[in-house]
Amino acid sequence: MRHVGEWWTLLILHDAFDGYTRFDQFQENLGISTSMLTARLKTLVADGLLERRPYQTNPVRNEYVLTDLGRSLRPVIVTLAAWGNSRLAPEQRSMILVDTTSGEEVEPVVVDAKTGRPLDDSHAYVFAAGPAASPAMRARYPRDDGTTASGAG
Repeated sequence: MRHVGEWWTLLILHDAFDGYTRFDQFQENLGISTSMLTARLKTLVADGLLERRPYQTNPVRNEYVLTDLGRSLRPVIVTLAAWGNSRLAPEQRSMILVDTTSGEEVEPVVVDAKTGRPLDDSHAYVFAAGPAASPAMRARYPRDDGTTASGAG
């Protein structure tokens, strides 16, 4: 959550999904200060979302490339953008998601992988305590069937 909850981090990741890899590209596109960008990139590398790779030796310059973990956040960012666009009239949208083959705008939805049902129904889908839940989490999310998340009663 700390990655999607921090504004600059989301913008950096969005730029990385668009193919930006170099410090100066991020800085120019985002208008972010050098110190803020340095701190955010350092955190993204430390957390395994970006990998730092040299692209020039004299002087040494690095690029920041998405890792598999970083790429796995793309659906989250796409969903956030779709949510924002859903609150705007089509002519007010500054960015849309399109199918690369047809060029047609697509409307992303989050669905259950097993059933294909959209997850936006808060009555059909609720959170439950998972196997590693703390006692506080288990108290917050008791199971309706009287069992714990591990299945024991």
